Amino acid sequence: MWVIGFGVVLPVLVPIAALVIRVAGAGGEVWDTLATGRTFTLLVRSIVFTAAVTASAAAVGVAAAWLIVRSDIAGKRTWTVLVSLPLVIPSYVLALSLLSFFGGRGLFADVTGVALPSISGGFGAWLALTLSTYPYVFLVTRAALRNVDPSHEEAARSLGAGPLRAFRTVVLPQVRPAVAAGSLLAALYTLSDFGAVSLMGFDVFTRVIYAQYQGRLDRTPAAVLALVLIVLALVIVWAEQRSRGRAAYFAARTKRQAPTVALTRRWRVAAYCGLGGLVTAALVLPVGVLVAWLARGLAGGQVIDMRWGAVVGSIAGSIAAALLAMAAALPVVVLAVRHQSRASRWLHRAVYVVFSLPHITVALAVVFFAANYLGGLYQSFTLLVLVYAALFLAQATSAGEATLLQVNPNLEEASRGLGKGAWATLRRITFPLMWKGLLAGGVLVFLTTMKELPATLLLRPTGFDTLAVRIWSTTNDLFYARAAAPALLLLLASAVPMYLLVIRPRRLP
Repeated sequence: MWVIGFGVVLPVLVPIAALVIRVAGAGGEVWDTLATGRTFTLLVRSIVFTAAVTASAAAVGVAAAWLIVRSDIAGKRTWTVLVSLPLVIPSYVLALSLLSFFGGRGLFADVTGVALPSISGGFGAWLALTLSTYPYVFLVTRAALRNVDPSHEEAARSLGAGPLRAFRTVVLPQVRPAVAAGSLLAALYTLSDFGAVSLMGFDVFTRVIYAQYQGRLDRTPAAVLALVLIVLALVIVWAEQRSRGRAAYFAARTKRQAPTVALTRRWRVAAYCGLGGLVTAALVLPVGVLVAWLARGLAGGQVIDMRWGAVVGSIAGSIAAALLAMAAALPVVVLAVRHQSRASRWLHRAVYVVFSLPHITVALAVVFFAANYLGGLYQSFTLLVLVYAALFLAQATSAGEATLLQVNPNLEEASRGLGKGAWATLRRITFPLMWKGLLAGGVLVFLTTMKELPATLLLRPTGFDTLAVRIWSTTNDLFYARAAAPALLLLLASAVPMYLLVIRPRRLP
């Protein structure tokens, strides 16, 4: 388990070590960079921005999960599909959609003649990233809510607690690991995002680091800022672990499906309006903007080049990365939850720190290392998949960890007491009880890999193309109509496996 766990994150731990060595040898230039007022401003702005996005994503994700799992609203399967689908839309596509819809020259002004206020800047970046990250909280929390033993809530209700108080004092503490895991993913995704903040013109660490890499011959300041970002990610991971406490999150009896809560007419209307508004902002609006771009391009006589090789490349790389991440997440989760030690805690933290790194920084470091030391692996599909799996291993780990925390360890102890060894217990008891959480995490890795851009641009083999690369290259050249076709293909290619692996009730954790 140790070999597998460290073996997957090793391709990215090497760039982290390179960053530390480079910063340690920079001498006074490090303090010159850290002591500037701009660095302090970036630090405060990044912390506040990440906290704001995480809080809003957690609130939206938990509310949507409870309404779909526990309330008596109609069309739960449809709502699950619609609320989950924004996960497949890249944050930069969402940001571009918002920018082109709002403003004096936006699509809304063209259709209605009424100019909406511009949405660029911090507010636009917050909105785009909230809509991009709330599905992380929603999917993991939904899986946890389906596994909560309803007897505790029923006992609270029988003692006079109302639905809201029972949820706040009984249900929410039981799903706290899932909420914290999803919120951690949202926070780290926000820290490492580059596309949305760049398009919105909002300076945070990732945007400034990229500018330092691109615009200066001396890249030491960029390395210093990247190391500050790593420290910030460590603090977030530590805070998430401290928030769990030492409570037990599993039930001692066999679980059964919780009864649905009957909403009043007023609250049912509010639920439909809330879910409808969420789906409109996160899914209908960006898809509508993409269709409008495509229609304008076709009407203007533009030739839309459908690169089917990019579809194959995206799907092949994403499936390989998801399978590898699921396999590596199993030992990481078991070590972190069942065999806690200082070493397992550091392995666990390393997984999340890797996820928080700016992908452009990781990719540049891997390119340098591979070109000098890895020979044939340089610009290979194997190296690309390894980096994918290492970058997004935290997603598979968080979902599997939230599931294992709800498994009673007495079951594993009983297996060991009956003479089964560690491997037999893992294979026959632990894995069957947590495989659905690993599957949910694997889907998250698949969907995130589908829209990964910086690492793909720098590490892809010659001739290898993905939909994300096609979207970025055409959008960067201001060919929005040409970008619409691969963006819609990306949404379609991601929606199908999401339905087959996540939405169908028998396969949904």
